[in-house]
Amino acid sequence: MRQISALLMACALMVGLLSCGGHGKLDKAVRAALVSGDTTKVMYDSLCTIVTENPGKYGNLLTSEGKVDHKKMAEFIKDIGSHLRPPMLWDTRAYGGVEDLSLTVYFERSGSMVPYDSRGDGGQLKKAVNDLINHFPAGSKVEINIVNDGIYPYQHTVDEFLKDRDIYQSTAGIGDASYTDFQLIFNKILEAQRPGNVSVLVSDLIYSPQDTHGVSLDKIFNEENSLATRVFAKYKGKSVVVQQFLGDYSGKYYPYNGVPFDYHGKRPFYLVIIADNDVMDQLAQDKRYSGVLDAPAVRYSYRFNQGESEIPCRVLPEWKDNAGRFRVKHGDGIVLAKCDGDRQTGKLCFSIAANLGGLLKDDALLTNPANYDVKSIDGYTLTVQPIEQSMFTANNKEYLEGMTHVLTLVGDLKSPRDEIHITLRNELPDWVRQSSSSNDTNTGGSFASTTLGLEQLLGGMFDAMRGGNNFFDLTIQLQK
Repeated sequence: MRQISALLMACALMVGLLSCGGHGKLDKAVRAALVSGDTTKVMYDSLCTIVTENPGKYGNLLTSEGKVDHKKMAEFIKDIGSHLRPPMLWDTRAYGGVEDLSLTVYFERSGSMVPYDSRGDGGQLKKAVNDLINHFPAGSKVEINIVNDGIYPYQHTVDEFLKDRDIYQSTAGIGDASYTDFQLIFNKILEAQRPGNVSVLVSDLIYSPQDTHGVSLDKIFNEENSLATRVFAKYKGKSVVVQQFLGDYSGKYYPYNGVPFDYHGKRPFYLVIIADNDVMDQLAQDKRYSGVLDAPAVRYSYRFNQGESEIPCRVLPEWKDNAGRFRVKHGDGIVLAKCDGDRQTGKLCFSIAANLGGLLKDDALLTNPANYDVKSIDGYTLTVQPIEQSMFTANNKEYLEGMTHVLTLVGDLKSPRDEIHITLRNELPDWVRQSSSSNDTNTGGSFASTTLGLEQLLGGMFDAMRGGNNFFDLTIQLQK
């Protein structure tokens, strides 16, 4: 019954649109769908019909073959929705004709990786890779390679890989496990990528090139840093997400300068996810791939190659932290008019619900005020907190829906007009430095949670793909 109603509404809308002039046909249809809440596939298909029946007017939304370009269509709908008050979102990717993405796994088999998959341990590394594969729809194409001194195709099926309890035993003898050629591996991964492909390197990210006898660690770190910068700077339009996990490690560890020793305990390992920018955006937004970028076992995560973004946000007219009075002025941008400070303190405090999910940054980064720059005349300060289900009420649901964080600003309301600028700086996150070590000769200190030279490797990637100085720049105007 619901589908029939949606179809009748879509048909009625189409008739109305076709009977009145040709200007703004698609714009009006999108607005009507958003305002009415009819964000069904039937309605989306009717919008696509408007486009294909008016190629002269909407040629920019068509492919060279005359079919709807669903990515451009999604951007078109997003733009219209962002200008509504309050802004409205409609994720059309799930039924917009987007093809399944393909997955290529590059599984490192080196001496320092084998102890992550001992029979008596928790098997966190294998589970992370299995979960990654299982998060791709059944129709997706999945390939698996073994990497060390080169890249070698896995000689069994994906199902056999998933069920294999001794993955390093069954792949023994493949390549030279005594060293890992990151320069070759990253170049080959980037060269081999096809449209719609997601490539994932499973590794401890310890740079261990061939023939390092007598070479100082400082020289190796500099080489590692410049190698990462050189490789990733060559490939434009790529995004990289690095995820850190902790796994059980039982076996021989080979330090850079020192005697190998047995170690039984936790050690970090990483999934390095590489894709075109638009594919990485799809991974973040398409519900079919939910779990790829937000797996529960991920300890830390960071997305490289991200320029400044517009973040959807809504002022919360009623919120527990609000102090003083204001009125949200409708129009372009965020304008608060008729602002009055609290009678007792003179302070103005207001909150904004924002969707920071598209930035693909963890809460440790997003909720730390030290990562933001806030500029204003009256010295406003910022706090950020994740939105939880317990925050939803009948009065604020429409403002919190689809948002991820609440940004709260407080300041002394003195100036008749003020402008608050909020930027989230694009910097290498603290966890990278905290997870990096310059000495791995013994198990003391932070050995269980650090990786030799991680800051140099990821720092080189950051230098190559920084994007912009800020992840977003939000402006709020205040008027008395």
